[in-house]
Amino acid sequence: MTIQMFEKPLGMRDDFPFIAKKKAELRTNGTSIIQQAGYDLLQTPTLEYYETIGKISAIADNALFKLLDSQGETLVLRPDMTSPIARVAASKLLKEKMPVRLGYYSNVFRAQKREGGRPAEFEQMGVELIGDDSLYADAEVIILAWTILKNLDIESSRFVIGHTQLLQLILEDFGLDQQQIEQVRSAFVSKNSVGFESLVHQLPIEASSRESFIGLMSTSTVEEWQQWIDPHNAKQSSLFEGMKKLKTILDRSGLADAVTYDLSFNSHMTYYTGLVFEVYATGSGFPLGNGGRYDGLMKQFGLEVGATGFGLRVDRLLELISAVSEQQDHTLILFDEQHEERAYDEAQNLRQQGTRVTLQFAPAVMALDEFSKHFSKVLRLEGVK
Repeated sequence: MTIQMFEKPLGMRDDFPFIAKKKAELRTNGTSIIQQAGYDLLQTPTLEYYETIGKISAIADNALFKLLDSQGETLVLRPDMTSPIARVAASKLLKEKMPVRLGYYSNVFRAQKREGGRPAEFEQMGVELIGDDSLYADAEVIILAWTILKNLDIESSRFVIGHTQLLQLILEDFGLDQQQIEQVRSAFVSKNSVGFESLVHQLPIEASSRESFIGLMSTSTVEEWQQWIDPHNAKQSSLFEGMKKLKTILDRSGLADAVTYDLSFNSHMTYYTGLVFEVYATGSGFPLGNGGRYDGLMKQFGLEVGATGFGLRVDRLLELISAVSEQQDHTLILFDEQHEERAYDEAQNLRQQGTRVTLQFAPAVMALDEFSKHFSKVLRLEGVK
C-alpha cells in the first residue's frame, strides 16, 4: 500500500483551529468543576506496560496499540484512564490518603478496524474516587458528571443506571450457571431484545418464569426492580435498599427526570462490580460517557478498597456543543516594510486594551482580500496597497 503524504494512520484525526479552541474551553470548564468538587488533577504516562495496564484493562487485546521498548518489554498506549489511575492510587504516596479523589483530562488510544470509522485516539475527562465503598460515593460521581454536562449546556442529558452485582444474584436465582449468565449479559450489552427472547427459550428456565425473566429488559424505575428481589436473600435486599437510597439522593439533587433505572443494563467494561451507568443526550447516537463501581479492579493492585468513577468522551461532547463560533472582535493589522515599527506599536497598544490582534506583513500574503475577510476589522497602515 502506498501512503500519500496527506494521509493519517487509521482512526487518527486533525483538530482544526475551531475544534482545538472548543476543546480548550471544554477542558477549562470541566476541570474547573472537577477541582471545585475536591478532586486533584493528575496525568499518567501515555505508555504503560502491557503486563500490567494492558492485561488488566477491560479493552479487548486486539484494540491495544503495542510496541517494544529498548529492553524488549511490551508496552501499550494507554487504552483507558481507570486502570492507570488505579495503579497510581495503589502507590504508597496515595494509599495513605484514602479516600483519594483524582481527576483527569487525557487522550486514550484504541485500535480500530478499517471499516469501523471510529477514532483511534480521543480525549476523556473524568474522575476516580478510590477508597470509599459507600453509595454516597456513587451518588457523588453521578452528580458531578451531571453538573459538568449542565455547565456545558447539554440540558437533555440522561443517565441509565444498573447494578452488576444485583443482576448477577437475580440471574443465579433463575438457576443459571456462570456461562449462561455471561450469555445473558452479552445479550443485554448488545441491547438485542429479539436475540434475548430467543436465548431465553434455550436456557433452563421454567416456563412459568419466562415472562418474568424477559421482563428484566424493560425496567425504568427502581420500584420495578422489587419484583425480582428475594426478601430472604440478605445481600439482594441490602443492595436493593442501597439503590432506593441512591435514588433519593439523586432526586434531591435535581436528577429525578434525568435517570432511568434499567436492571438489565450492563457495561462492556468488564471490571465493573457494582453500580454501572452510561450517559446519553439528544443529538448523539452514542453514549457521552460511562462509569460505575470497580472494587474488583483495585484488588489486582493489592488494594481491598472501594472505587467508583466516570469518564466522558470529549469528541462526543463537542458534537453537542454549537458549531457556530461566537463572533469575536479580531483586528488585522497589515503593514509594509516602511511601517513595521508603527505596526508593532499599534498591535501592542490594542492588545493591552484586550483586543485580539493579528499582525501581518502584507507582501507575504498571496490573496490579500480573501485573507482579510476572516477578520472583523482591518487596519491598513499608510503605504499598504
